[in-house]
Amino acid sequence: MMRLAAVDLGASSGRVMAGTVGPGRLELDEVHRFPNGGPVRVARGAGSTLHWDILGIYRETLAGLQAAGDVAGVGIDSWAVDYGLLDASGALLGNPVHYRDSRTDGIAEQVGKAIPPRELFDVTGLQQLPFNTLYQLIAEGDRLAAAETMLLIPDLLNHWLTGAVGAERTNASTTQLYDVRAQNWATGIAARAGIPPRLFPPLRDPGSVVGSLRREVAEELVLPQLPVIAVGSHDTASAVVAVPAEPGTQFAYISSGTWSLVGMELTRPELSEAARAANFTNEGGVDGTFRFLRNVMGLWVLTETLRTWAARGERVELARVLAEAADAPPLAAVVDLDAPAFLAPGDMPARIAAACRETGQRPPETRGEIVRCIVDSLALAYRRTVRQAAELTGRAVDVVHLVGGGVRNELLCQLTADACGVPVLAGPVEAAALGNVLVQARTLGEDLPDLAAMRALIRRTQPLRRYDPTGGDWAAAQARLERRSVP
Repeated sequence: MMRLAAVDLGASSGRVMAGTVGPGRLELDEVHRFPNGGPVRVARGAGSTLHWDILGIYRETLAGLQAAGDVAGVGIDSWAVDYGLLDASGALLGNPVHYRDSRTDGIAEQVGKAIPPRELFDVTGLQQLPFNTLYQLIAEGDRLAAAETMLLIPDLLNHWLTGAVGAERTNASTTQLYDVRAQNWATGIAARAGIPPRLFPPLRDPGSVVGSLRREVAEELVLPQLPVIAVGSHDTASAVVAVPAEPGTQFAYISSGTWSLVGMELTRPELSEAARAANFTNEGGVDGTFRFLRNVMGLWVLTETLRTWAARGERVELARVLAEAADAPPLAAVVDLDAPAFLAPGDMPARIAAACRETGQRPPETRGEIVRCIVDSLALAYRRTVRQAAELTGRAVDVVHLVGGGVRNELLCQLTADACGVPVLAGPVEAAALGNVLVQARTLGEDLPDLAAMRALIRRTQPLRRYDPTGGDWAAAQARLERRSVP
């Protein structure tokens, strides 16, 4: 039996979980949770830049490790694409920029003129997103000249904990600077884009030991010099480890949170032109797997909607507005949540109304109608993406596994089953932390030889709920969304 600390950092909150693992036993205890309050806007010249409060995140990580107490190891996972730049002395060159910052506007188109999109996809297998690390590094401009090393967020925190420099593969694979076939940095792509290859640290596999806590860190926390393990450091990679799939089932997964990652687990990347045109991505997974998926905007739009109402002085409770949404007419209005209008922070109800008018639909008016529009639209996006994944891989989907924070949204779970037309098995909620703990446990000697063994333990120990489809004219809703109004 061993106890392990899983640091699981999301775009809106972070948590440190103490996981206990043993034969037939897997338990999580939340020892520290903190808000990751979103981007901090800082003036820069005539404009401004959105940053992460990385020192605040590190401070809370240390507080969580101290609260965890007697553990055998530590692992960190977080969101993807964002990074810190270190100079030759190892000093951080400013707070990491938030992926929602507008500095990358137009850069993907600029890169496309030098590196054809088909070639970029053939090498990296990555979905085109405006905030991919490739585009962010180009947006750094002159600051790259002072940088010696780029460390993605979990790698940066691991560096501060241990002094070791490296990049864990599952997160490196999200940068659009990683060769999905060679399983190495795509230095040729980087050089053609004007990014110095010296920035890329050595790669490490999930399950490898990063190092031990530095002496001064251990003394400050009153802990031994614990091993720090490179887990699937992209939180989705850890979450997919904890998908409780039965062996032999044809499953799709949805890791539902601020973002929703929707796709399938493959044994080799899918690099067809059709996959590129559909904007799917091939990201690295644990044990040599590939996460063939698309990013869907996720619960971000709902979170921003609640924030907008609260900023107006309205009293908003999530449970209440979801109950109001459940009573609202189904599929009365749907919007494309993946549209660029919904990426940046702002007044989401106003943007939803504008999107409805553009497609000839009556905008929702009440809070319940607005939230129903969001949840219906998210389920519709899940339907579209699951079906595309099945078509592109030639695989049927018998069940959809929904994990992450979205599991708590019962309306979303049911609508996802209705939209996809197959059962949804919801749970576990803390999938990323569980996957984090399982990879650590195997590294430190627990008998969990493969993903099948890890998933069997999840099924035996974690609460799961099944949602069966009940109907709804989702095809008509999709057609209505695609029909633009005539000016």
